[in-house]
Amino acid sequence: MSSVSYHVSNLLEKMTSTDKDFRFMATNDLMLELQKDSIKLDEDSERKVVTMLLKLLEDKNGEVQNLAVKCLAPLVRKVKEPQLETMVDTLCSNMVSDKEQLRDISSMGVKTLIAELPLSSAGLSLTVSVCKRITSQLIGAMGKQEDVSVQLEALDILSEMLGSGALVSFHSSLLHSLLPQLTSPRMAVRKRSILALGHLVPCCSSALFSQLTEHLLTELAKAPPTSLTRTYIQCLATISRQGAHRVGEHLEKLIPVVVKFTGVEDDELREYCFQAFEAFIRRCPKEMSPHVATVTKLCLKFMTFDPNYNYDDEQDEEDDMDVEDSRPESDDEYSDDDDMSWKVRRSSVKCLEALIESRRDLLLSFYASLCPALLARFKEREENVRADVFAGLLHAAETNQGGVGSPRPRRPRGAVPLIVKALHRQLKQKSVRSRQGCFCLLTELTHSVPGGLETHIPALIPGIVFSLTDKSTSSTMRIDALSFFHVLLLSHPPQAFQPHLQVLLPPVVACVDDTFYKITSEALLVTQQLVRVMRPHGQNAAAGFDPRPFVREVFSATLKRLKATDIDQEVKERAITCMGHMVCHLGDHMGAELQGVLAIFLERLKNEITRLTAVRTFTLVAASPIKADLSSVLPEALSVLGSFLRKNQRALKLGSLACLTALVTHHAAGIKPAALEPVLSELPALVDEDDMHVSQVSVALLTVMAAVCPSSLAKISSSVLPGVFRLVHSPLLQGGALAAILDFIKALVGSKTSSMGYSQLLRSLTEPFHSSPSSDGVVVHRQSYRSVARCVAALTSACPKETPATVSGLIQEVSVRNPGSPESARVLALLSLGEVGRSGSLGGSREVQAVILEAFTSSSEEVKTAASCALGGLAVGSLSDYLPFLLKEICTQPRRQYLLLHSLKEVISACPACGLSPHMESIWSLLVQSCECPEEGTRNLVAECLGKLTSLEPAQLLPRLKQQLKAGSPLARSTVVTAIKFTIVEQPAPIDSLLKDCIGESTLQDKDVNVRRVALVMFNSAAHNKPCLIRGLLGSVLPHLYQETRVRKDLIREVEMGPFKHTVDDGLDVRKAAFECMYTLLDGCLEGLDVLQFLDHVEEGLKDHYDIRMLTFLMLARLVSLCPAAVLQRLDRLVEPLKATCTTKVKAGSVKQEFEKQDELRRSAMRAVAALLAVPDVERSPSMAEFANQIRTNADMASIYQSVQGGEAGESMDMS
Repeated sequence: MSSVSYHVSNLLEKMTSTDKDFRFMATNDLMLELQKDSIKLDEDSERKVVTMLLKLLEDKNGEVQNLAVKCLAPLVRKVKEPQLETMVDTLCSNMVSDKEQLRDISSMGVKTLIAELPLSSAGLSLTVSVCKRITSQLIGAMGKQEDVSVQLEALDILSEMLGSGALVSFHSSLLHSLLPQLTSPRMAVRKRSILALGHLVPCCSSALFSQLTEHLLTELAKAPPTSLTRTYIQCLATISRQGAHRVGEHLEKLIPVVVKFTGVEDDELREYCFQAFEAFIRRCPKEMSPHVATVTKLCLKFMTFDPNYNYDDEQDEEDDMDVEDSRPESDDEYSDDDDMSWKVRRSSVKCLEALIESRRDLLLSFYASLCPALLARFKEREENVRADVFAGLLHAAETNQGGVGSPRPRRPRGAVPLIVKALHRQLKQKSVRSRQGCFCLLTELTHSVPGGLETHIPALIPGIVFSLTDKSTSSTMRIDALSFFHVLLLSHPPQAFQPHLQVLLPPVVACVDDTFYKITSEALLVTQQLVRVMRPHGQNAAAGFDPRPFVREVFSATLKRLKATDIDQEVKERAITCMGHMVCHLGDHMGAELQGVLAIFLERLKNEITRLTAVRTFTLVAASPIKADLSSVLPEALSVLGSFLRKNQRALKLGSLACLTALVTHHAAGIKPAALEPVLSELPALVDEDDMHVSQVSVALLTVMAAVCPSSLAKISSSVLPGVFRLVHSPLLQGGALAAILDFIKALVGSKTSSMGYSQLLRSLTEPFHSSPSSDGVVVHRQSYRSVARCVAALTSACPKETPATVSGLIQEVSVRNPGSPESARVLALLSLGEVGRSGSLGGSREVQAVILEAFTSSSEEVKTAASCALGGLAVGSLSDYLPFLLKEICTQPRRQYLLLHSLKEVISACPACGLSPHMESIWSLLVQSCECPEEGTRNLVAECLGKLTSLEPAQLLPRLKQQLKAGSPLARSTVVTAIKFTIVEQPAPIDSLLKDCIGESTLQDKDVNVRRVALVMFNSAAHNKPCLIRGLLGSVLPHLYQETRVRKDLIREVEMGPFKHTVDDGLDVRKAAFECMYTLLDGCLEGLDVLQFLDHVEEGLKDHYDIRMLTFLMLARLVSLCPAAVLQRLDRLVEPLKATCTTKVKAGSVKQEFEKQDELRRSAMRAVAALLAVPDVERSPSMAEFANQIRTNADMASIYQSVQGGEAGESMDMS
């Protein structure tokens, strides 16, 4: 320590030297020493260093002064509070000095000191103390009216400190010091005061905010001079932006005042008024609802406010003007440096943009009122304003698209011609910003109205061509034009462009030859689509259009790029793809040059950088209906593709398999068996459950081979089949992979090339089910029973002659006369009988029926379930034979009712309405009778059957289902509501248009609590699968939904359990269903919710039962990401329950489960807190700042916070 003191003393001595270089070097050395973490100063050294550095701030040499200021930063972290106070006092007193240079350097010193104050919990008290000391002196400095520079510096420093939230106790005195500065004669002082007030507003109390607002209103009521009025309105706009929701409660007083001042003939004042309106709309959209019409009317009025320019004359002349001399000359002629009216127009347009963004619910009315007005402003002479007009329309188009699950407000197609007509003229203007705005808007329009521009394409083409050919056009402009053209080509039929190809091709081909790679790349994409236009495939094929005149031009430009090797990777790939499309669509017009192109493709296939693109291109060419001659490259291509199957790159492996499938399917005649060997040797390893998709594509390739080149497959069947059988027995097999294997088995048996015959294949499939699990340790998964049963059915369908013997064997397996048969074999045999019978090949076999009825008496639940599925499958295949028997059994065998209903469900799910129509009445009456079954599981099954049956004949059966809601017991009503739930499916269905009347509020008003619960479950299902069904019903349903979130005391009862009393809440399940429904509504119906009202119920849920709190924490985190502004309005009320959950501790004697539940609750609450802390400026709320500080200081809470944040703990909160 003494050595440090000695070294510091030497440096301090050198700082007193008369030589400025000595002073500079000594100060620099001291700074380097102070920056070391190891150095610690004793009290005497601290005092000496502080005194010397403060003295050096008055040094005659500027470089020494600057270095002394830099030394303050590391010194702040080394000295104790008394020395910090000395630094603060000296710096603040220097700030009001008469010497300008000392004032400036001291101001820098104060800012440096503030920036280095610790924000961690350990140093927070010191920071608050120092900030208070600075503030008390700065408030005095602000009173020095005679020196503006002192005021400006003081205001700057105060703004910085207010952002830290350390000055809560000074807020009132700060406000009283800042308000007089708004009347300062110097504009700079007023502006800085407004900024400081903006920093004060988010962290001050509500009372202080009200005081500030009242002061501004009072001053404005006195009709002050225009310059002061501007300041007050500007201040209103600033505090509205910063204060967010707080301004909402004062809007009723503020709006009339601001509206009044828009009538004052002052352009800047009007600009500030519209900025205030924009802040109100963005921060308080709900509270602004009554004033939207007024503000919209003012915006529409002032967006055309241009007193110094006559647009009518321009409009008359515009049609006769040449493209080259329209707007720029008029700009020069009419520009006026003193004309500020453009600011009024721009601010009113921005206000409209805010309306469009924040009020999606009014979008359709905006299309009618705002869009025509905005379109009319394309004639705006000021480019900045015109850019904002485009931005407003662009937001309307983007909002129209919506997001996933959100509604798409249907843009009236009548608006499209108006937009295109307005843009048509703009597309030929010299202004690059205007044209870019046009292309952005047209792109959004193309996305939101698919195919809607078809009739307007002739009007758009001149503008596109102009942007591509104009010599003064920038690269960015060309890229934007090409990008839009690509979107247009993708979303409209080829026939719309064919008449214009002669005009369109030359500029696009010129862009392909451009030196800038991004233009070339975009042009190749467009060319690719234009090739499709020349000769479309499939349903869009045009008989009368001749593409031959255009082939040479496109081919030459693309070939030049295809041959080049010294070009950008993106251009290489797009050139390959573009040429691939040419071969695919126009290969028969390419003549001898086709073989040269194929040779280049083969080269690119061998190149590691371009091989994936080349593989996809070969796939395209191979599948083309033109059937290009690939014989020259086929053997080598097959060899290269076979080698790709060994690579680890999954995309390359899948692409190669797809390419091989296309080649074998369409070009089998040109493939010699020897050429396939490199491929065949790689396929067995790919059929594996580790990657089901690769397995599926590999099996699809094997299926094609079995059909077109069976001799090749015969060579590898012995090595491939074990892998296929492993897949069949895998629990992961389902969907597409299972369908591929079924096709393969049929093709394999049909080709008769396998070393295995029918009986051997059957044995290999069923073998694992005949061995007992204990013998070889193999456990057969439940899913594999169904997979193998479907494979057995596929085998029998491919070999009808073998079916009788196979069925006899299966019957023998199931029969009770065969006691040695293991349970797994009996289950498989029953499922196989069901799958075989599903095809109708068993007819009305009495023997099969008898053996299934025997299985219903088995002691094994698995066997009984399999028998149920088998009976359902048989009935599907032969309705007239089995369905009457099934219905009779359901009526006469109540003990088997559940299993038999499963069979009936199978029939209803698999059969079309026309097949079931003769039996519809008998099924319906049986199900309605079963609605009141006391067992809930059976009732749910009855409901599912009713729902699926109703979906088959909705017009006839849905009204009858609704009738059951009015008659019947609570059990019957709950079954019917559940049945309605089963009619709601994700895909569009005929029943959708009839369902809206069934999902209304009537079921939510039922007297029975269980009926209300299942009604909420049904509503939740609708919100999840078909949000469009319920969006129009939210207004009537939400009050009843919110009603169910409340705790009802009449549903809470006490149950005595021996000496203990236990509380049972019968309303808990209903509340859980209601909150689950609320959570689902956030995804698909957010725009139909009043978020603040929604948050009121979330707030109540945060104090409810464990399960509901877990749900509401999730909801809160979701709401923070969807609508942070609304959450911030309720922040102070939401923080308390979060804090209560995070700080609650379980009683010492509680069981382990209680500790686990509380721990999970705290973690879930902390996730919601983490989401809140990610919102910018959230810690400006005093309650949130206090809670965040509590988390930092409490080791237990800090560790939970860090664990839920994972690796991002440091980003949202400094945990130091």
